[in-house]
Amino acid sequence: MSSDPWGRVDETGTVYVRTADGEQVVGSWQAGTPEEALAYFERKYEGLVVEIGLLERRVRTTDLSAKDATAAIDHLRQQVDEHHAVGDLEALRKRLDQLVTDVEARREERKAQKARQSDEARQAKEKLVAEAEELAASEQWRSAGERLRALVDTWKGLPRLDRKADDELWHRFSHARSAFSKRRKAHFASLDAQREEARKTKERLVSEAEALSGSTDWGPTAARYRELMADWKAAGRAQREHEDDLWNRFRGAQDVFFQARSEVFAERDAEQRENLTRKEELVVEAEKLLPVSDLKAARAAFRSINERWEAIGHVPRDARPKIEGRMHAVERAIQESEEAEWRRTNPEARARAAGLTGQLQDVVDKLQDAVDKLQKQIDAARAAGNDAKADKLGRELEGRQALLDQALKGLEEFGGK
Repeated sequence: MSSDPWGRVDETGTVYVRTADGEQVVGSWQAGTPEEALAYFERKYEGLVVEIGLLERRVRTTDLSAKDATAAIDHLRQQVDEHHAVGDLEALRKRLDQLVTDVEARREERKAQKARQSDEARQAKEKLVAEAEELAASEQWRSAGERLRALVDTWKGLPRLDRKADDELWHRFSHARSAFSKRRKAHFASLDAQREEARKTKERLVSEAEALSGSTDWGPTAARYRELMADWKAAGRAQREHEDDLWNRFRGAQDVFFQARSEVFAERDAEQRENLTRKEELVVEAEKLLPVSDLKAARAAFRSINERWEAIGHVPRDARPKIEGRMHAVERAIQESEEAEWRRTNPEARARAAGLTGQLQDVVDKLQDAVDKLQKQIDAARAAGNDAKADKLGRELEGRQALLDQALKGLEEFGGK
């Protein structure tokens, strides 16, 4: 008879394994020595150890389902319970019991994880739905459309929920997309209608612009082109395939007109600049008549100059006030000389002048005294640092000086100077 700590073989070749419940028959061995019998069943035990070890690793390190793990445990437990191996079978049962516990823990963990994932998926889908419903009211057609397409891709990557919840959320999501799509289609349909109306309006504007391009009625036509441009801007954009062509025709018609006008104006401007040069020469000639020493000769010379002046024609508008002002100044000076000559030669005027001269001289003397007095007061105020008083007196001085200048002019006219 042969034995080891976990089993023995009796004289009949029966192999036993020792357990907590006593010895259990493992099997019968007739083909060799008792030692070989024990070795054979010990190897079967080692095989169970290896299989249990492999299952433990699969449970720990792979995504083996609880169902498959439980089936594997039951299969191994059956082999252990059948006592067809020699070794510490109770230790194997404990390992299998622990595996059951581990598998159940993993089952609960996966269940909790699945619940978390489901909750996260629900929250993610609810967030997608909320954003889609917000985008449904947007008028940022391109960016909102692109974002909605991205939301669909995101939705497809999320796990499904329970059927009812998933269907409800998808219905809201789909409805939001449909609402946006309908609004976008309506918008672009309206936009197409507006652009078609803009095309018709611009066709009319182009026709009128082209009809006006040959006009030589420069001022009214240029004004009408400005009105047409305002109407063009107010019409809005036509379809892309028409807009550029219409604009090129419209702008081309304007260019034809304004180029022709520019050429005419350039020629006119050159002529007016030449006229200005000739009139400047006449003004210089007229200004040499001043001061008037021979009224009769000055009158005759100015008449000749003025006739040549009138024959020349227009000068540039910006130069007109200055050149005409200089000519009028000469004309006024000659007229004033004529008036002075008339007063000197008119007996009645000379008599009146004699009577008024004395009165005017008294006024001039009084005003001069007042001006001198005010000037001294202003100087004193400035010296005292009283600028406010000096400014006030200065304004009064300006008034008195104006009166004095007027009185001196009258005295000069009546021969009192």
